[in-house]
Amino acid sequence: MANILIVEDEAKMRRLLELNLGEDGFQTISAPDAETGLDLLRQNSVDLVLTDLKLPGMGGLEFLQSLKRQNANLPVVVMTAYGSVETAVEAMKAGASDYVLKPFSLAEMRMIVHKELDVRKLREENRSLREALGQRYEYPNIIARSAKMQEVLALVERVAGTQSTVLIGGESGVGKDLIAHAIHQKSRRSNGPFIKINSTAIPENLLESELFGYEKGAFTGATTSKPGKFELADKGTLFLDEIGDVPPPTQVKLLRVLQEREFERLGGTRTIKVDVRLIAATNRDLRAALEEGTFRQDLYYRLNVVPIDIPPLREHKEDIPDLVKLFLARFSQQAGKQIDGIAADAMDMLMAFHWPGNVRELENIVERAVALSSGPMLQASDIHLDAVRAKPSSGTTPLIPEGQTLEQWEDEMIREALRRANGNKSQAARMLGLSRNALRYRLSKIGIADEPDKPE
Repeated sequence: MANILIVEDEAKMRRLLELNLGEDGFQTISAPDAETGLDLLRQNSVDLVLTDLKLPGMGGLEFLQSLKRQNANLPVVVMTAYGSVETAVEAMKAGASDYVLKPFSLAEMRMIVHKELDVRKLREENRSLREALGQRYEYPNIIARSAKMQEVLALVERVAGTQSTVLIGGESGVGKDLIAHAIHQKSRRSNGPFIKINSTAIPENLLESELFGYEKGAFTGATTSKPGKFELADKGTLFLDEIGDVPPPTQVKLLRVLQEREFERLGGTRTIKVDVRLIAATNRDLRAALEEGTFRQDLYYRLNVVPIDIPPLREHKEDIPDLVKLFLARFSQQAGKQIDGIAADAMDMLMAFHWPGNVRELENIVERAVALSSGPMLQASDIHLDAVRAKPSSGTTPLIPEGQTLEQWEDEMIREALRRANGNKSQAARMLGLSRNALRYRLSKIGIADEPDKPE
């Protein structure tokens, strides 16, 4: 039974929250101010803190910072007036798990509390993730022999049973859609629809109507009403790919759906309520987009409840043989050919390549090789890699310092970028031309902890 600390100076609201959360089976302790709340926290085992941001004496943000100094992993949900969204965003940046705008419904509050406790349980389980990797996770069409991909699937297992929003990161071609579908299939919504939409595949002026639908006469050519993807995904999952490219006006409506689970069709006045789990994906560094002002902070914190980062193929090459086997079986059947395997020198070519296009590029290479093959085995002559990227320099000047391997030189460049950026990893990633997620993986390889960024 979870124990919740409520910090709220208004006695009626405090009592209402105590009664409502108590009806859901939670134990509650409460305080009228931050100082009393800190005392209660020292005396009691607390699983979640629910606090107003406007408090007498010590303010809500200062209280939050004190909480996080005591227990960085303690989930904190902040309450704030509707006109103070900027303050709520500041609280999220300071470590709050979520926020709710006053006035709010008690049903909304219960939903957020349940979600945050689910996420806390998930994170606690993930602390022992590496020990749990003795168990092998297997999903159809997902190859995960490597430890890095097993970590991804372990996260899928843990997050699937919750209702939390998931943000999947990774370079183009790593298989973000497969991971999103795996989460849906493992969830309680598996009997519901799985609707996918790629924001970059739809013109910007049509994206809003695709997501939220439109009423007859909403614009020229709208001769009938049409439901949007959110309506079609009701009681199921909506996978929104390339969330970083959603235009700002549509970001506002997405935020409302995540907060209130309701919207209006384009040109309509009727409010439509939906029960949809959103899984978003991006190959962009959304934190950099926040700094540039092209992505809303409040939407980012709503989306980034449970992040899952998929490594690029070059960082888990041990999966390549199994991926080749999977693609070979698929494309040889489609082509009506009997191809039993791949020659050793052909596999060596694939293992040595750096795969800028990741798994999708490997899939295309194998499909092309099957089409060109004339024997029972794929040969090196059937493999056609990107000649421009794969071809070494013909000049006599060495590309890397003499006596260093490429890996050593790359590690040195990463450390140098961090030094020049004074430890700020987002800035270092931009210097190197990498996404924040790509830099995170490289840091883990060389044993540098991915701690929060220092201020620029």
